[in-house]
Amino acid sequence: MKEIELNRQIHQAGQLLFNSKYTVVLTGAGISTPSHIPDFRSQGTGLWQKDDPFQVASLTAFKHTPEKFFNWLRPLVKDIWEAKPNPAHIALAQLEKAGWIKAIITQNIDGLHQAAGAQNVIQVHGSVNSLTCQTCRKSYPAASFIQPFLMDREMPRCPICSRLLKPDIILFEEMLPLDAWSQARQYCENADLILVIGSSLEVTPAGSLPIYALENGAHLIINNFSPTYLDEQADVLLPMDVVEAIPRIAQLVL
Repeated sequence: MKEIELNRQIHQAGQLLFNSKYTVVLTGAGISTPSHIPDFRSQGTGLWQKDDPFQVASLTAFKHTPEKFFNWLRPLVKDIWEAKPNPAHIALAQLEKAGWIKAIITQNIDGLHQAAGAQNVIQVHGSVNSLTCQTCRKSYPAASFIQPFLMDREMPRCPICSRLLKPDIILFEEMLPLDAWSQARQYCENADLILVIGSSLEVTPAGSLPIYALENGAHLIINNFSPTYLDEQADVLLPMDVVEAIPRIAQLVL
């Protein structure tokens, strides 16, 4: 897409946001790749290009081959732990603080929206920042276990019952957390504008969330390098870097 056309699309996106009364944002892995967190599906570099997710990132893997599960998770956790919010995260937090965004729904587990200052973040795929014992149900902050996990390759165990702790991320074979899903769906149903950032919308059911907004007549902006199944229904398509697009939109509105 030529620069002139991209500028026109940026301005159109800014106008839609300015005129919106109820904007909801849905983010995927593409908003965090500029913070050096790998995504899952990009050709050649995505995590699922290297590993079968059912072998390393499923509930079965955690229960029956935990060492394999934690060995797969360790480099991802290291990347997340070292990551900082990028300009796209920061711009969204500024827009939320100024009242232009009602909620940020994210498929990401990295907590970078919160680190950037966003308050109303719905993590439909959970968070890597806490762990829960599957036996005694006690939860713990991940920070308590991060150094032995990364440096000494120790698997995190419950201080009470010594059973392995499961990171509070949604694995394959698990249902999405009901409260988070219900909130996300309600926000989308109320939206008059939904802004999709860095998501291919391939992962279900989170990828279906924009449909609830579109069914009620909402406008749609998609900022993603790869095509999505909703491209034809989008008012604005921005196939460009999120750290360029989102701050520019924010600058127009703020």
